[in-house]
Amino acid sequence: MADNRDDDQDIVETKDIDTEKVDYDLTEEADNTEVTEGSAKEPGKDEETDNLLNQLEASQKKAEEHWDQLVRLQAEMDNLRKRSSKEVENARKFGLEKIAKELLSVRDSLEMGLSAAKGENTELEQIREGMELTLKNLIQVMEKFDIVAVDPMGEKFNPELHQAMNTQETEGVEPNTVVMVMQKGYTLNDRLIRPALVGVSK
Repeated sequence: MADNRDDDQDIVETKDIDTEKVDYDLTEEADNTEVTEGSAKEPGKDEETDNLLNQLEASQKKAEEHWDQLVRLQAEMDNLRKRSSKEVENARKFGLEKIAKELLSVRDSLEMGLSAAKGENTELEQIREGMELTLKNLIQVMEKFDIVAVDPMGEKFNPELHQAMNTQETEGVEPNTVVMVMQKGYTLNDRLIRPALVGVSK
């Protein structure tokens, strides 16, 4: 009987050992499964990180390109502003160059007439003819630059073009009619630069 108990005890111990081995094997297998699953997930995380890095790099590149474009645009605007300012300044300085050249001939004619008038044998008729030629020359210059005289004698009074200096009774003339022109007015390209000074009937 004692031998049988020993055999049973050995059997029990053997069973215990086998159970521990099974538990160890299951634990190791579970650990291996976790490692395998972790290893399987790791490449996905790396791919996502790479995508984010690529997107970040692309965004930085676009930002640099936009900055360069902004800098170039600002430089172009500065250059345009400087050119425009210079053109405006030149227009202010030399805008009258053409008319100034044309007026030189008028001055030459006046100087020649004045010099001739100082001569001993100069006749009044010659002076008058010289003045008429000079005036004709001046009128041509003014017309060339669209400077037109406003001479409203006999016309209806127009406050946009005329400045009334006085009013007077005039027989046979309708009221508010220009009956005297004391000084002609002038327009430049249809814009009034000086009103005509007139007397108006009442």
